[in-house]
Amino acid sequence: MEVWLTGTPPELAAAIDALTAAAYVVFCGDPHPLAGVDAGRHRVYLRLALTATARPAPGRPVDRGGQGAALIDLDTARARRAPAWKETPGA
Repeated sequence: MEVWLTGTPPELAAAIDALTAAAYVVFCGDPHPLAGVDAGRHRVYLRLALTATARPAPGRPVDRGGQGAALIDLDTARARRAPAWKETPGA
């Protein structure tokens, strides 16, 4: 599976950590900074190998011996993020 991730460096680090815990990361490209409205965000390419092994029950924390990273609630993060542009009333 091939995936492009876009976000701030902390968001990318958390997403890569979460994907590494769920799948085998075959390749992780270098982060590329974005410009314009997306300044401060980066894009990174991942190639993953997924397996058909059993997963833990949803909602149950997985003990990784202190190796895991905190997950980001993306819906909450998106709701708090201000838009990069302001809409013109009546346009």
